[in-house]
Amino acid sequence: MESNHSLRLQPFIHLLLLILLIGILLNLGKSIFIPLSFSLLISFLLYPICQWMESKGTPRALAIGANLLGLTVLLLGITYLLVSQFAQFASDWPVLKSKLTLTYDQLQRNIESRTGITLLEQDAWLKETMSGSSGNFLTSIKDLLYASIINLVLLILVPIFAGLVLYTRERWVHVLYLLFPRISRNEIKSILKDTIGAYYNFFKGMGIVYLIVALLNSLGLWILGIPHALLFGVIASVLTFIPYVGIVVASLLPITISWLTYDSVWYPIGVIAIFTFVQYLEANLIFPLAVSSRLSINTFITIIVILAGGIIWGAAGMILFIPFIAILKLVADRTEKLKTIAMILGNGKVD
Repeated sequence: MESNHSLRLQPFIHLLLLILLIGILLNLGKSIFIPLSFSLLISFLLYPICQWMESKGTPRALAIGANLLGLTVLLLGITYLLVSQFAQFASDWPVLKSKLTLTYDQLQRNIESRTGITLLEQDAWLKETMSGSSGNFLTSIKDLLYASIINLVLLILVPIFAGLVLYTRERWVHVLYLLFPRISRNEIKSILKDTIGAYYNFFKGMGIVYLIVALLNSLGLWILGIPHALLFGVIASVLTFIPYVGIVVASLLPITISWLTYDSVWYPIGVIAIFTFVQYLEANLIFPLAVSSRLSINTFITIIVILAGGIIWGAAGMILFIPFIAILKLVADRTEKLKTIAMILGNGKVD
């Protein structure tokens, strides 16, 4: 009896070990897998436009270069918008700094009156704390600079990889034919077509999510009278891909600014209420309708995959793992042995 039970558990144990091994390999090789994945993603997004341009007689290299240039201009435009908003925020910093200093002085005096700790003792404790953490601060700065250099290199490599994938795409399709000889070529082409569509639908859905959330956040903060509402609204929108934690981090700065600007607790409460309401809409209405439904993946699996992606690849994993699961769903739908996986990932009704 026990042997039969252990035999039934073996497939599940093997599956768990396989998942664990894949997770370890993805984590160890993330330095190369992440840029390659983004390159593949970009090539999938640009492929329909490149194919259309080539069908009109445009040389392949020119079509690829024009699309990559257009994507670069779009990203630079978004970056310019954020930088300009940051510049406006920096121009108001002296006023905010004076208010913050005044608030800090008032806090120190309240502590002195309530606890008996003098201002000199508080300053001495603060200096001791800052000196003790200076080493960690310098280490964090070094890590940040190193990560920035790595990210800059990846930003340069990603479009190069994407261009090479697009330019030599027939070769990679032929490689797939050789890797999966039991699957007909028409079936592989169909899976590739659906995969490209899944990527496109996912990022189209994510674009809709970010746009709607940014507009709702900015509108709510603007109605409340919070300075730099557009900047804070966009930042909060981008950070929504980090479940729960992202919106908390994004709300700290506008909460602080609203408190310093109006010197009233009701404005920070208003900021919290706006972000909470928009986050509720995003999690329960906007995101499932715009993203999950387009990939035919149920919301429960979507959340799990986002968390797993964050653990293995960080923020990049939160973006990339959903399309990966969509590809697995497409393959599972066409493979009889993977019907159980297709049912777990899908959002259709169970017969």
